[in-house]
Amino acid sequence: MISINNLTFEIGSRALYDEANWHIKPGDKAGLIGANGAGKSTLLKLIVGDYKPTSGTISMAKDLKIGYLNQDLLSYHSDKSILHVAMEAFERQNQLHSEIETLLKKLETDYSEEILNKLSDKQMEFEALDGYNIEFRAHEILAGLGFSEDEQQRPLATFSGGWRMRVMLARILLQTPDILLLDEPTNHLDLPSIKWLENYLQSFEGAIVIVSHDRYFLDRIINKTVESRRAKLTVYAGNYSFYLEEKSLREEIQSNQFKNQQAKIKQEERLIERFRAKASKAKMVQSRIKALDRMEKVDDVDDDNPEVNFSFNFSKPSGRHVVTLEHVSKSYPNLEILRDTSAIIEKGDKIALIGANGKGKSTLLRIVADADKEFDGKSIKGHNVSQTFFAQHQLEALHLENSIIQELVNFAPKHTETELRSILGCFLFTGDDVFKKIKVLSGGEKSRVALAKALTADANFLVLDEPTNHLDMASVNILIQALHQYEGTFIVVSHDRYFLDQVANKIWFIEDKEIKEYPGTYQEYEEWSSKRVVKKEPQGEKKVAKEKEQPKKEKAPPSEDKNRLIQRKNKELATLEQQIEESEKSVKELEAHLAKEEVYSDAPKLQEATRTYNSAKASFQQLQQDWEKLAEEIMELEG
Repeated sequence: MISINNLTFEIGSRALYDEANWHIKPGDKAGLIGANGAGKSTLLKLIVGDYKPTSGTISMAKDLKIGYLNQDLLSYHSDKSILHVAMEAFERQNQLHSEIETLLKKLETDYSEEILNKLSDKQMEFEALDGYNIEFRAHEILAGLGFSEDEQQRPLATFSGGWRMRVMLARILLQTPDILLLDEPTNHLDLPSIKWLENYLQSFEGAIVIVSHDRYFLDRIINKTVESRRAKLTVYAGNYSFYLEEKSLREEIQSNQFKNQQAKIKQEERLIERFRAKASKAKMVQSRIKALDRMEKVDDVDDDNPEVNFSFNFSKPSGRHVVTLEHVSKSYPNLEILRDTSAIIEKGDKIALIGANGKGKSTLLRIVADADKEFDGKSIKGHNVSQTFFAQHQLEALHLENSIIQELVNFAPKHTETELRSILGCFLFTGDDVFKKIKVLSGGEKSRVALAKALTADANFLVLDEPTNHLDMASVNILIQALHQYEGTFIVVSHDRYFLDQVANKIWFIEDKEIKEYPGTYQEYEEWSSKRVVKKEPQGEKKVAKEKEQPKKEKAPPSEDKNRLIQRKNKELATLEQQIEESEKSVKELEAHLAKEEVYSDAPKLQEATRTYNSAKASFQQLQQDWEKLAEEIMELEG
């Protein structure tokens, strides 16, 4: 389909690609991954011909139909409706429709056989191209991407950049190309639209190449992972999770080869040094020196996912209640967002605020952050709460003439320059990078600087609006590690599901104009949500959510009253807690045993130890589930 052979592409003196190779076959669904600046978007531009290779070739069939989504499409302007813009994908059908309309007009005065034959031919071709269904298909895809019927009639120029990008995506999907090249397609989508796009791409019959930092999205679509690194392209025959496992295995082998080779080199060098002065061994020494020079050196493994250690020092902890929302209502003209709703953010909460765009996530976040005062009800900050609000507009608030280090020195004067350089190092700004001017940074680099600023603030409460936008996977991983080490409270809006699943212990969502809470991780919320039923009352006025189905509760036998049953179950709970403590200790001991070299280097020992560990871990997890079930029963009895 597309063959990339010995591709070299240079920018100035830097080779972004150096004799790289990749063959894209029909049916391939490939994720193109790599650090920011590794050349992923550039490679897509090379494929479509926007850039020319320095050397090497990119070959494909002349009639290959390519659909290419890139961020440059944001500049597309039109005063026509978004339905009309999306239907521009049907170039031949639109041309035929226009010609048919012209012929029908002529037919009012000219009944000649020539006109009738032309009309018949055009209509047959139009029908063969499914022309009568193109408007329905356009409606269907625009609806999947989050546009209502009324919005589809609005001019493109009235929408924000993110929504315009959705229209461009719709137009490309409607073209049904042979291959889709998608550069960060989820950047401007909310979670429902991302899930819709996943389903669409899973059934897409052509080839797909996706550049994305959303690992959940990649895992659900791709069957190959291509890593752009060190000017080469390396293909892994599986999705992103497979790539992580396979790369880890390859790196382990490479690391062992490197260590063995280094040991051999040192041995040879010692031997050379020992016999260098002996004339009788001169020939042997020279032979060894030449052999060392000819040896093909194995590189040590680079750590692409460094572990970071943040030191968060807020001067005072907050009280138990961080933010209390009481009877909050918020409306815009013709749009009600919140209606008489209440909620509490407690100390230690790590809340993910999720939902479709337009449902009020950003509005609620601004109310929580005191950035929006125009609402009914109360938003009450708790005792000793100090807050930092991170949003994308803060990238524009960076001082362009400052260096990175000066930006942080001015913002956080209580920190020493050494401390600030350490924090910047965690965000991948090392050495002389810290002296770069803000104005020369990419969008992703500016995001990392703004996040570093937010995390240096003396704040025990963080409000984070889309912090993962413009970040590559390594940077997202760093932010996850930072938030794991943060002992304060935070609420975050993001469409990156992996990120949310890693950092959140509570989920907030807006339903029926009310704030609803799920007490668990994002993955647990997804499982619960998929089983959940939302019913409408007969009047159709309000939806009622069927709560998470609980196991049937044990009823007290006739001879045992409620208080005695509660006492018995509390004793059972205490016994379970003791068992959990012992089981957890056992699991940790087995983990330590697995880490011993004499175990992991001996296959039979490792197999037996792994079997014992898995059994102990399963028992530990079962005890935890039994505890949760029993605790819920006690709470219901006490309530």
